[in-house]
Amino acid sequence: MHEGKIIKFYRENANLTQDQLGTGICSDTHISKIERGMTDYSREVLDLLCERLGISMDHELAKFGGIKNRLYDWHDAIVKQIEPLMEAIKNELEQEALLQISEYETLYLLLQAKYMLQRNEPDKALRIMKRISKTTDALPPFERNLHKHVEGMYHLSQQDYKQAIETLTTIQEKEYNNPEFYYHLAAAYHTLKAEVMAYFCAEKARNFFKDINCFLRVIDAEMIMLIEVKDDIGHHFQEVVTRFENLIQSCDMCHAPDRKAKVVHNLAYEYYRRGDYVMSGKLYKQSMELKSPRTRAYLLSLEGYLRSCFEAKLLQSEELERQAQEGLKTARTIKDTLFSLLFTMLLHWIRGEEDEYYRYLSDEALPVFRKLGFAFLVERSEKQLFQYYSRIGNTAAALQAAHSLLDDRSFH
Repeated sequence: MHEGKIIKFYRENANLTQDQLGTGICSDTHISKIERGMTDYSREVLDLLCERLGISMDHELAKFGGIKNRLYDWHDAIVKQIEPLMEAIKNELEQEALLQISEYETLYLLLQAKYMLQRNEPDKALRIMKRISKTTDALPPFERNLHKHVEGMYHLSQQDYKQAIETLTTIQEKEYNNPEFYYHLAAAYHTLKAEVMAYFCAEKARNFFKDINCFLRVIDAEMIMLIEVKDDIGHHFQEVVTRFENLIQSCDMCHAPDRKAKVVHNLAYEYYRRGDYVMSGKLYKQSMELKSPRTRAYLLSLEGYLRSCFEAKLLQSEELERQAQEGLKTARTIKDTLFSLLFTMLLHWIRGEEDEYYRYLSDEALPVFRKLGFAFLVERSEKQLFQYYSRIGNTAAALQAAHSLLDDRSFH
């Protein structure tokens, strides 16, 4: 069967008709049947056809048979996030002309989409997904579940956390044999403040990453687990800090500055929410120094840093406003709605425009936070609005904010 596909592929590449290829060897009808796998043929005929096409069938069959293994090698590199190997195999596969006639073309496309999502290129991933959307029901079990995994990752990239969970929870783990998807489930549950499910899924992902000896991804999963236990009455703050510091050391040992930036950022937040703004500001700045400017990750730490500096009076108001304006400009340049809102709010706060801050929070920011599913920001906003309305004597608005807060907590 493969021999016929290979003959057809190279014949078409050589711009030969079936009659031209078969001249002096066999009829065009026989060529047609060979290409479709509908007839027997002698080794002599096959050798003559290959000689005319300038190929070695044994060599081509070996390449054809190795495609599947190489695709799984690429998937393994993507899961483990081994950048050099991931890129090397990608380049190798791009040069493999036989991929397009193999039965693994769909697997290749799905892995391309997963690779694009990992590279923060969701638009390219979506275009690839659309190419195969009409054939998903006919996919083999592994590819069918990989499709769900990639789709769930895409929803995560679009901040549609509820849809991500809905998609990822349909994966059949026994058919897929890739528990990595639990990490993406944990990330979605964490954002929606479903702490128990986030911890449960992160732990399953952590155990899988340990099984495949991928320490970098173990750090990722343990980061989520640590965030979820930070409020457990059985864990004192110093114990939580020690676990954060151990993760930071692990990042240094693995030469993983990107992961270290995330861990340091989350530790900064722990200090911030406990009112230690000097320490949180110091850590937010350290996290910023490990990140590329003009990225969402950088803006996240910048926003925390400026809030810390404002609370602890670590910077003059002019410098605070200058840096907040830079953050807003960057957010608008990269077309990030969330951070455009956050830096606009921060500017109102820095300028002392309290009424405008809360109006903007209520009318502009909170509806978007709800739409995007940022449960933490929704809860924080509702608490702020309740306190503000209570302070200014707007009882009706305060009660409405309190009801919304209780409803959201009940939902989660």
